[in-house]
Amino acid sequence: MSDQNFSQSHVIVIVGGGAAGLSVAAGLLRKSGDIDVAIIEPSSDHYYQPGWTLVGGGAMSAEETHRREQEYMPDKATWIKDAVVSFQPDANQVTLASGKTVNYKYLVVAAGLQLDWDSVSGLVDTLGFNGVTSNYRFDLAPYTWRLTQEFSGKKALFTQPAMPIKCAGAPQKAMYLSADHWRKSKQPADVHFYSQGGAMFGVPAYAEALDKVVLEYGIHTHFGHNLVAVDGPARKAWFDTEEGKIETDFDMLHVVPPQSAPDFIKHSPLSGDAGWVTVDKHSLRHSVHANVYGLGDCTNTPNAKTLAAVRRQFPVVVVNLLRDLGNDENKKFYDGYGACPLTTSLGEVMLAEFRYDGEIVPSFPLDPRVPRRMNWHLKRRFFPWLYWSVMLSGKDWNKPTPKPRPDLLR
Repeated sequence: MSDQNFSQSHVIVIVGGGAAGLSVAAGLLRKSGDIDVAIIEPSSDHYYQPGWTLVGGGAMSAEETHRREQEYMPDKATWIKDAVVSFQPDANQVTLASGKTVNYKYLVVAAGLQLDWDSVSGLVDTLGFNGVTSNYRFDLAPYTWRLTQEFSGKKALFTQPAMPIKCAGAPQKAMYLSADHWRKSKQPADVHFYSQGGAMFGVPAYAEALDKVVLEYGIHTHFGHNLVAVDGPARKAWFDTEEGKIETDFDMLHVVPPQSAPDFIKHSPLSGDAGWVTVDKHSLRHSVHANVYGLGDCTNTPNAKTLAAVRRQFPVVVVNLLRDLGNDENKKFYDGYGACPLTTSLGEVMLAEFRYDGEIVPSFPLDPRVPRRMNWHLKRRFFPWLYWSVMLSGKDWNKPTPKPRPDLLR
């Protein structure tokens, strides 16, 4: 048999060795160490991506966010260091970039999303130069901090594309940390926020609170503006609006690129019209193929694409897979919980927590719309530890979702 046609089989195959994929694999093997689990992941590097905003604000080093993938690959899992190029769910099979195939009894798709840098004309050529940066890349977050420190008091632009994106609050977190540095150093700055959306946040109660933060900093907001082109050397940016294309100049430009499901998912039988893996929003089981699950950023579940969401999702997939395999487990369901620690300054964070339908579910008996110092310590110290030491070990450390606060809803 030629190597081109070589195939292997596993009981559970997980596509993606990021936060979601590793947590599911580790969780399965913690509960039943003899399960045959394989993880398909081409990268040797693993990143704590929520830390990149702090790197861009000078509060964390880039090195703190990076580990070797091997350090967190479960010992009893088979690591297939390759990339998926297509799915054949009717044959219970995936095809890899190497041409090999992998057969499965159950499939878990946890491939994240892709950053569509090329969709903004001229952006790729100027990233990392000419004052153009993005905290959505490990190598560029330090450049954000350098630009913030070297800023000379002219025009700074921060952009946000159409939803969904990973961590919807990240575009403005970058802006607040830079604006806070300029305010504390008494450096004048003309700061502008250009968003394709119509509000600072998708949950009205938090949006209203963030409007006050923006007002305090003197930031100019421009909604319904979608970044479509950048000329780095000329320091020009162009936005599409309902009134037509507009042009503006800049001295510093922080870009959040448009985002979508990976191409190999978009063009697969597992995706819907929007390109995402289609799953039941509570069980996370595929809408057509009963032996397929999806979780994390690559699915069509109507929750925020945050690490907090993955932390609540992975135990659901673990338990439901074990039930499918005949283990005595009660069904588990995902309620749409997500959280966004909105860093409003160096030292204060607004901890936005919510679930499906925008229902506010704060973990603490305090008004969650108020930025607090204690939330900063959670963001800077506790959450990274929770990620590296608990979540990636497959430990379900989720307490029940807090009671909703209907008084904060509008």
